[in-house]
Amino acid sequence: MDAITPGPDRAQSPDPGHSKDSSLREKILEHVLMGELLRVLWKTGRREIEVLRAEVDRGGYDLVLEANGVVRYIQLKSSYLGATTAEVDINMRLARKPGGCVLWLQFDPQTLELGPFLWYGGRPGEKLPLLGDRVSCHSKGDSLGKKSPRPNLRVLTKGKFTVLRSIEDVVQSLFGESTT
Repeated sequence: MDAITPGPDRAQSPDPGHSKDSSLREKILEHVLMGELLRVLWKTGRREIEVLRAEVDRGGYDLVLEANGVVRYIQLKSSYLGATTAEVDINMRLARKPGGCVLWLQFDPQTLELGPFLWYGGRPGEKLPLLGDRVSCHSKGDSLGKKSPRPNLRVLTKGKFTVLRSIEDVVQSLFGESTT
């Protein structure tokens, strides 16, 4: 999961641990998300479930989820509620995966409760919508201050995402309507 950490132009987190311990926080958020997703899948009768985690962040996704034959390659992003984060970098390789999508987790900085969620993806069985042409640049410049382009990453603004209010909405976006 790619955490969105505050830069000089972003709001400061209410807890400095969100930057200092961001790797731990990312894993906690991922586990909370998985627990909530699996709970909703169970409740809706979707029990043919597989969860795979990417060992290396090369394919553009963090998780592969399959529920009753629908496969999703998911790139996770996160930012706390109140952060002024306006855009995220998306790996172009995600667009090559069937069912690729991006799930931007927003969370309460005190309780780590999830929601609302931001969604960028097609319906089950569809490819990832076009990512656009805006190439990401490295966050740090070279000795002259020049920031090199990152040709495999595209910048998506928050406005390109659909707001999902609940974990049930996330499950529906990922896997469609329940058949039970």
